[in-house]
Amino acid sequence: MSVAYIDTSVLTAVVFDEPNAAAYAQRLDGFTRLISSNLLEAELRAAFARENLRYRESAVAGIEWILPHRPLAPEYASVLGTGYLRGADLWHVATALYVSPQPGSLWFATLDARQGAVAEALGFRVSGEAGPP
Repeated sequence: MSVAYIDTSVLTAVVFDEPNAAAYAQRLDGFTRLISSNLLEAELRAAFARENLRYRESAVAGIEWILPHRPLAPEYASVLGTGYLRGADLWHVATALYVSPQPGSLWFATLDARQGAVAEALGFRVSGEAGPP
């Protein structure tokens, strides 16, 4: 069973049919489960609005939402102790760390190089532009 935390960068590339979208979609299809913070939905909705397109609920179908039941202060500290990330990127990596405190068993799917580097340094297996599964 392979589980991936999906960042908005990957899903946006797939939904808006950016270059290599088919390869990203195939990579995502290779995972047994996709999980994410519901921040992904907010970011994706904003991207649809920016492009003056109607939001499609199907864009997030099959993604399981992670809704932390406590503040993520310990995870923020761990992430920022590893490397600097902007707010939304920090939230995504911290949420993945919340789900998997021992990150080696969880993939982190992103196209953001800095976010991917920090996630990898924390121990996540990173699936990005050139990465597995």
